[in-house]
Amino acid sequence: MSEEGSEADYDDQAPNLGSYEGERNEKDERHGRGKAVLPNGDVYEGQYENGKRNGQGMYRFKNGARYIGEYVQGKKHGQGVFHYPDGSKYDGSWVDDLRNGQGLYTYANSDCYEGEWSDNVKHGQGVYTYNDTKSQYRGTWVSGKQQGAGELIHADHKYAGTFKEDKPTGEGKYVFKHGTELHGHYVIKDVTQGDDDDEEPVVVTEAVWRCGGVTVTENPMGMPAQQTGEA
Repeated sequence: MSEEGSEADYDDQAPNLGSYEGERNEKDERHGRGKAVLPNGDVYEGQYENGKRNGQGMYRFKNGARYIGEYVQGKKHGQGVFHYPDGSKYDGSWVDDLRNGQGLYTYANSDCYEGEWSDNVKHGQGVYTYNDTKSQYRGTWVSGKQQGAGELIHADHKYAGTFKEDKPTGEGKYVFKHGTELHGHYVIKDVTQGDDDDEEPVVVTEAVWRCGGVTVTENPMGMPAQQTGEA
C-alpha cells in the first residue's frame, strides 16, 4: 500500500506562502475559494476558512498523487478520495489526515479492501478480495492483519474459524459446496526452509491443518447428516 502523498507541513496562515489567487478576509487571510501553488510545486484548489483549507478541495501533489474531498482546519477530514502515485486509490472517511471509519481501498494489483479503518490501517470488520483468484477474506482485522473470527471464501469451498496474524489458528471447519464439512484445527508451527549447502536456513511460521472429523450435511441419497470419526 502506498503512503506517498503527504501534504507539506506549511503554515497556511502565512499570507505570502507560494502564489495564491482567490478570496481573502479582512485580516488578509485566505478565506473563501482560492488556488494556491506551494513552493514545492504542490497545488491546492478549493475552499479556505481563516487561512486554513476548510471545506471541499482538491490537492495535487507534484508526484502525481491527488486528494479530492473534505478538509477541516487544514486536514483531510470527512469524505474524500485519494489517488496514490502507484495507481492505488482510497475512497472513504478521513479523520485528522488519516484513513478512519468506513472506506474502500483499491490496490495497484486490483486487490481491494472494503471495511473499517483506524489510523490508516485496516481495523474492525472488513472484506478483502484477491483479484487474481476472486477469493475473499471476510471478518475481523486488528492493526492491519486478519485477526479474530473470519471466513476465507473460495469458488467451491470456504474456511470458517479464527485467525491470528493473517493465519488461521485453533478450531475451524472447511465447508464444501457439495455439502461436506471438514472439522478440525490449525496448529502454528515454525518450519525451517532452505537448509541445504547453498542457502542459509530460514525459519518461517506456517499454519498446519489437523482434521478431526467429517460431517455430511447433504447428499444425493437423501440420507440424514452423519458424523465420521477421526480423519
